[in-house]
Amino acid sequence: MKSPQAHQIKKSKKNYRVVRPIQTGFSSPATHYTEPRIDLNDVLIENASSSFYVRVIDDSFSDFNIFKNDVLIIDKALTPKKNQLVIVIQDEAFKIVRIEHGSTTKLQIWGVITYIIKSVL
Repeated sequence: MKSPQAHQIKKSKKNYRVVRPIQTGFSSPATHYTEPRIDLNDVLIENASSSFYVRVIDDSFSDFNIFKNDVLIIDKALTPKKNQLVIVIQDEAFKIVRIEHGSTTKLQIWGVITYIIKSVL
């Protein structure tokens, strides 16, 4: 099994900082705490029109280390590659499948899982 690699997250180019008023005298000591918010759509989504967030409702996908309340980011525009996790429609239900090399099984692929956001609660 291939070990996951860490990738640096790009900082959003949007500026969310509070505009400081022009004033004389001592400014508020809390103004340096105004940091930009992380927008998951800017950081994790490449194809906004074809991406979806899906919350997992049970532990039936624990084989893939996906548990209840985890959030999956799924991109329907991507073509799956070997060893990627995909959402398939099987027996009129959504299931998670790992794409295997040389598999001859016909799958109705709904989308490719691009990120798994883990729940800690």
